[in-house]
Amino acid sequence: MSHFSTVKTELRDREALLAALQDLGHDPREGELPVRGYRGQTELAHMAIAQPNGADIGFRLNPATGSYELVTDLDLWSQRVPIERFLAQLTQRYALRTILAATDDEGFQVSEQIDQVDGSIELVVTRWS
Repeated sequence: MSHFSTVKTELRDREALLAALQDLGHDPREGELPVRGYRGQTELAHMAIAQPNGADIGFRLNPATGSYELVTDLDLWSQRVPIERFLAQLTQRYALRTILAATDDEGFQVSEQIDQVDGSIELVVTRWS
């Protein structure tokens, strides 16, 4: 019998999380949403992405920590990569989006973004004074 699992994260910025999910090719829905699991079971979340098998991956804001938790039925996980790799990719894209927003706020411009062979991302930012 399947059941929902909750995975804690350090993802706190809603805009950066949405952008990171979009970067990974997902189309997140927002609002108070039911995340679908085994045999019609649901859990509430604040954003969700649909999986091809009809189950969802949700993100729910935990008011106590201020961070989003991933909520899903792990037995129905149907992404191209295991959940650990999914979270690593999401966290990397989230960090990139957070850095890009912060550099823009400080008046910097990205002059170069290089995706390295090892999966890392190199950014070169400049600011004219």
